[in-house]
Amino acid sequence: MQVYLELLGYLASVLVAISLMMSSVLKLRLINLVGAIAFFIYGLLIGAYPIAAVNAVIIMVNLYFLYRIFSSKEYFKLLEVNSGSAYLHYFLNFYKAEIEKFIPDYRFAPSDKQLIIFVLRDMVPAGLFIGQRNEQGEFRIFLDFVIPAYRDFKIGNYLYYQSGFFQQHNINKLMSTPHNNAHANYLKRMGFQGETDRDGNLVLGLVLPTQADST
Repeated sequence: MQVYLELLGYLASVLVAISLMMSSVLKLRLINLVGAIAFFIYGLLIGAYPIAAVNAVIIMVNLYFLYRIFSSKEYFKLLEVNSGSAYLHYFLNFYKAEIEKFIPDYRFAPSDKQLIIFVLRDMVPAGLFIGQRNEQGEFRIFLDFVIPAYRDFKIGNYLYYQSGFFQQHNINKLMSTPHNNAHANYLKRMGFQGETDRDGNLVLGLVLPTQADST
């Protein structure tokens, strides 16, 4: 029994330490909540009631902020910019290392045919979306990036399913090439499904509802 108690204590410590390394506030709160629950149980089992009491408070604090995260109404807005935007270039340079984690071979190659969109979340430029539409109404995604603090899938849900942006541009399908497991998992979470493109390459595609379907 003593061994299991020690393992529970170590597990709780590791979870709390991991939570502090999360750049996403949502992940930080969730992992820290699990760690606090483990510490709370650990404190009760070993009779260390001050430890249990402190972690009971931490549990309530995490639950409160998680409630605020999931219940608060946020403002989203799409902002189109051109390839010469000074802020666009500053953003790409600032988050270069983060972008390379998900899309290692992405290089910004501006073109007049590309759509470049910042996704504003409560007026914070939290996401950047770059791609190009072909003659068949398909849109090839070159970059779909969200800054670390906002990676809770809300931006993707808004962009793909709520904004109506693509329907306004007569785009009926999105296509993206997964560059690693993390990128592929994100796309699948957003509803993309595996298929092959016209050149026989493996891609992930998302068929969008038309404006008539969404009304």
